[in-house]
Amino acid sequence: MADRLLFPAIEPTLLPVAGGGLFPVRRIYCVGRNYASHIREMKEADERDPPFFFQKPRDAIVGDGAVVPYPPYTSDFQYEIELVAAIGKDGHDIDVAAALDHVWGYAVGIELTRRDRQRDARDLQLPWEAGKSFDHSAPCGAIHPASQLGHPSAGAITLSVNGVEQQRGDLNEMIWNVAEIVAQLSRQMTLRVGDLIFTGTPAGVGPVVPGDVMVGAIENLVKLSVTVGEKAR
Repeated sequence: MADRLLFPAIEPTLLPVAGGGLFPVRRIYCVGRNYASHIREMKEADERDPPFFFQKPRDAIVGDGAVVPYPPYTSDFQYEIELVAAIGKDGHDIDVAAALDHVWGYAVGIELTRRDRQRDARDLQLPWEAGKSFDHSAPCGAIHPASQLGHPSAGAITLSVNGVEQQRGDLNEMIWNVAEIVAQLSRQMTLRVGDLIFTGTPAGVGPVVPGDVMVGAIENLVKLSVTVGEKAR
């Protein structure tokens, strides 16, 4: 038959919802350079520059308790703790005042990076995919509905490696807040139900190796823990 599937259908990517249920993921957007402290440590841009957006593949999602293989094509595998906003209402060219109406919930995310490949791309003025958009690069915890949590604008955001805190910031240190991020991104493309937005990281990013355990925490959200596994083959 002309309309039969030639290969098995691609399975949906689903994240647990705190309190029950599953959130289907459509796309993953990430905000670059959204904390001044991180801009300073990376020495890559003027703090007055607006953040920009890049994407990760949907199947880069891994959940709490996952073992993330140390990725190929890098010798500098790094973590970035981030607040994740989950979109629950379609929209394009959204006003800032209405933007939070499109956010269904929030989660803890760890945006994993092949830092050496990211630096190569920066130096050669190439896209960031080699440094950012690889397998297992988007750990994300359970999503908390905004109807219960509200829309966090302040609160501690931290990441520890093997029990030692490496990153600490506050959500109120974002250069762009969640509403501004949603509004700006929606001017570039239509946001749809199921989209996730990783909203940037504070200072303290650094490398991990096989056996390291990363724990990300954001005030009032369930923690996210992932372990670095042996190098992927």
